Amino acid sequence: MPLPAKDAWPALFALCTGFFMILLDQTIVAVATPVFQRELQADYNQVIWVTSVYLLTFAVPLLVTGRLGDRYGPRNVYAVGMAIFTASSLWCGLAGSVEELIAARAVQGLGAALLTPQTMAVINRIFPRERRGSALGVWGATAGLSTLCGPLLGGLITGTVGWEWVFFINVPIGVLSIIAVLVWVPRFPPAARRIDVWSIVLSVVAVFLLVFGLQEGETMDWAWWIWTMIGVALVLFVLFVRQQVVAEKAGRDPLMPLSLFRVRNFSLGNIGIVAMGFTVASVPLPFTLYYQQAHGLTPLEAGFMLAPQAATALVLSPIVGKMTDKYSSRGLGASGFAVMALSIAGMTAVMVSGADHYWTIVPLVGLGVGNALVWAPNSASTMRDLRLDQMGAGSGVYNQTRQLGSVLGVAAVGAMMQWRLTVDEPATAFGLAVLVPAAAMVVGVTSSLMSTNNLHRSQTGR
Repeated sequence: MPLPAKDAWPALFALCTGFFMILLDQTIVAVATPVFQRELQADYNQVIWVTSVYLLTFAVPLLVTGRLGDRYGPRNVYAVGMAIFTASSLWCGLAGSVEELIAARAVQGLGAALLTPQTMAVINRIFPRERRGSALGVWGATAGLSTLCGPLLGGLITGTVGWEWVFFINVPIGVLSIIAVLVWVPRFPPAARRIDVWSIVLSVVAVFLLVFGLQEGETMDWAWWIWTMIGVALVLFVLFVRQQVVAEKAGRDPLMPLSLFRVRNFSLGNIGIVAMGFTVASVPLPFTLYYQQAHGLTPLEAGFMLAPQAATALVLSPIVGKMTDKYSSRGLGASGFAVMALSIAGMTAVMVSGADHYWTIVPLVGLGVGNALVWAPNSASTMRDLRLDQMGAGSGVYNQTRQLGSVLGVAAVGAMMQWRLTVDEPATAFGLAVLVPAAAMVVGVTSSLMSTNNLHRSQTGR
């Protein structure tokens, strides 16, 4: 049952504290990378694995961790995940070698995987359908704030007290988040049925093979065994889908109930979030490389250049969230994807033309507008028509597809960059590489326009 507003909003604050920390960690670490590479005497491949292993352990178990919230209660699973994330952040800061840092980041990714699906599942349970857009708008503003703070804090902390503190900063925030969640987030009755074991095994192995293959493909020059891993992953995904039917008939709880995909907007919303994950994970690298390698900016200066995008999203997300409760998510989401596609094309135009880099502020503001128009409307449209008992599974699927989109985006843009750098000067290569996510945004426009308007159902409570 939804909570009264006086109880729901503090619970949302507690959840957003942890969500902020997870997103902050992804951006703040990127800025500190050159420093710990030098101080830990790490080679390029080891530095890549500091990020890759986090994404791997984050992405692989998301379907499972979403269902663990149903089985043991989202509040409990969130608290355990945050405890693991906080402890491993301390370990990261204390790491004396790059190998130890990679191991700590692997554990950190597991903690993030445990807590992330619980945030959306709880939001959709504690807020009535006609107020979820406003709540998801605050959720989106949290993402904007973390994107704004990450590069700036990363540059400031790394340049003053050392790279270790980009991890140590998580510790007090994590402790506060655990306390706040235990105080303000209510308990929910757990699901009675056990989750099907074979579904878990097939899901974890399939996602691991796919994500690992995509991450290592370019490094390994797309060797035959990489394609074999990806092929086996696709076969296992087919077997996984079949196993969901078998588990349902046997009276066991499927990991991903196929009934979720009978909900039209849930299916289309997941296509949209794949496109969004593809884009938001892949565009920062060519942008920051463009500022630093093509124009000689420092990491902190590059962070300031990206600030207009995050600041715009931060300001607009709560406003768009409230609009989501009143107007069609379909129109808002489609507009957001379209604005992002046009803004990325504008970035490309500036980057390849040789114009002053300050002109990129205009398309960056457009990207901030597009981000605000996508997150809350797409999330609200995707989850609104699910039953309360489907929220954990639905949230796990939604976050899983977003992470898979992120891995695909990083792999695709990374491959495009490396190819274009062999034939173009850097600014042009970086500019052409970001046209790949622009194409993903067109997919997002299409999926939004194909969705149905579920606003009238949310207002009547049906």
